[in-house]
Amino acid sequence: MEVAVLRKLEAESERHSAHVDLLDWYIVDEELILVLERPMPAVDLSNYIESKGGHLKEKEAKVIIKQLVSVAIDLQEKHIFHRDIKPENLLIETCMKAPRVRVIDFGLSCFAEEDDAFDTFYGTHIPPEWSSREEYKAGPSTVYQIGMVLFFMRHKAASTPEMTFQELNETSWLSKDGKDFFEASLCADPDIRFTLYQLKHHPWLR
Repeated sequence: MEVAVLRKLEAESERHSAHVDLLDWYIVDEELILVLERPMPAVDLSNYIESKGGHLKEKEAKVIIKQLVSVAIDLQEKHIFHRDIKPENLLIETCMKAPRVRVIDFGLSCFAEEDDAFDTFYGTHIPPEWSSREEYKAGPSTVYQIGMVLFFMRHKAASTPEMTFQELNETSWLSKDGKDFFEASLCADPDIRFTLYQLKHHPWLR
């Protein structure tokens, strides 16, 4: 599936797109070997955050989220569901003035239509609807994962290990618009959670 997804992306995307390119692939015995583009210099977002002292400034976090929303919309329009958007699966190219996001690890991805519901969870950050409905859809769960990425980029700016989520939400870890964006991403009800297109036009990203 990963090979199929990456080949579809290669066929339908312009050069220098946000996903890493599949250069070649081999089957050796029972193993699949992928030869992938390696952007340089680049580091995954998790390590990038640690290199900045454990959190990013809100302005830089916004730059990354804005790119990530655009990437997610592009994947959705190509009917590709990544399933596991998280800091470890985002490369940050550091050779430019502003960080550039590249998406990696399509190992859990699949092809999906807008209304397809999934009853087996694959990924890292489980959306609330999986607990309440035992199913999830590509769009709402991707929005939830984007909210989690924002959380990991910023929460250490004003938190302590003992702080509860509610206490964190009452601090200044995000601006007013930033908090509204965050809450819209993590809304427990997927039917009223913001869509990717609503996130794109949210005041925080303007």
